[in-house]
Amino acid sequence: MSKTISIAVHHLTRVEGHGNIVVDVKSGKIEKCEWQVPEAPRFFEAMVRGRHYTEVARITSRICGICSVGHTLASLKATEAALGITISEQTVKLRELLKHAENFDSHVLHVYFLAAPDLLGAPSVFPLVATHGPVVARALRLKRLGHECGSLIGGRTTHPTKAVPGGFSSLPTVKELEELKAKMLASVPDLEETLKTVKALAGAIPAFDRPTEYIGLHAKNCYALYDGDIQSVLPNGDKKLYPVADYRKVTNEYMTAASTAKFTKNRMESYAAGALARFNNNFEQLLPEAKQAAASLGLKGICTNPYMNTVAQVVEIVQSFHESLAIVDEFINKGIRDEPLAKPTKFGKGAGATEVPRGILFHEYEYDKDGMCLGGNCIIPTNQNHANIQKDFEALVPQLLKDDADEKKMELRLEMLVRAYDPCISCSTHFLDVKFIR
Repeated sequence: MSKTISIAVHHLTRVEGHGNIVVDVKSGKIEKCEWQVPEAPRFFEAMVRGRHYTEVARITSRICGICSVGHTLASLKATEAALGITISEQTVKLRELLKHAENFDSHVLHVYFLAAPDLLGAPSVFPLVATHGPVVARALRLKRLGHECGSLIGGRTTHPTKAVPGGFSSLPTVKELEELKAKMLASVPDLEETLKTVKALAGAIPAFDRPTEYIGLHAKNCYALYDGDIQSVLPNGDKKLYPVADYRKVTNEYMTAASTAKFTKNRMESYAAGALARFNNNFEQLLPEAKQAAASLGLKGICTNPYMNTVAQVVEIVQSFHESLAIVDEFINKGIRDEPLAKPTKFGKGAGATEVPRGILFHEYEYDKDGMCLGGNCIIPTNQNHANIQKDFEALVPQLLKDDADEKKMELRLEMLVRAYDPCISCSTHFLDVKFIR
């Protein structure tokens, strides 16, 4: 094949942050195929040094404006592990509800506003306002529902204020939860129409399979989002569990010349995090409604098509909706108790993990005897996905060349692949190469 192709996508659109796609093919030979992250780091780990434990989650929630609930919760869990703080069952339930609100909100955003335009052949969501107005309006209603739930429990959805070490600074009332339940029940038709819309567009999702390792939280009794152990599942179904405290042995960060974000690997040359990774680890723990949604959308475990991450997000929208409804019902029936904040019993080092929309997130801190932070470490889902995106590129480009794809089609497929991961690129940049000139 003598095909010559040059793709240089700088600042890929419809993702958070700046990432580049560079592919050079000359006379049928692939000379360059790279997923590049050129952003500068923001030094959040340095910002928490010298801060009191009550301040750390407020600071690290600013790592991301989309996953700020997840950063808050992972930060709180790490701090509570370091300080020996044991939270109540009510606090756990409220945090689970807050986590579901974030996943629901973010997944609606990605599925409708970032991924759907590709499936409909549109450059962005804005042309769809004219051609698919009721669908866009439905998306906005669902997104508002997730936002209102997060704001009720967390004080606000972006950079929540109510979740604090040891509990919550203030609690929702039963009346407020009853009002939330009414809004949720009213949104059921929008949820059902979402499944119909995605099913109608499923044929536009590219067929591409690259078996890899999938890593996420896992718990026996629930679909793990807020809490669990780290689990790795290979394409052949082989599973391995790790305690959260051993997260560094799982992530194994390393640097590449094309990225200011670190890459990761575990049992294979790369691994995936995110909705599809969670589905592959936990599909047996899905609620019946979510299992039915997965079946109707053709999603089965273990799925090795990274483009199907968007479909897995739809399944998680259904999962989070019904889990949230069950938690709200439980609080309405049992009531909300005023509880004092649980206090530290020690000072040391601790790690915490939670699932954010883009995958498993790790925070770790160490505190001195006065509760001041000595140092921290954060490993972001997107930086865990960078190596997997690169390996996907290396498998996809030869396939597209074999299929005689033209340059425009190849560029779109690569863009769609990155967008399927729903990356938060800015959050993932943690490396700065400093050269001292003497």
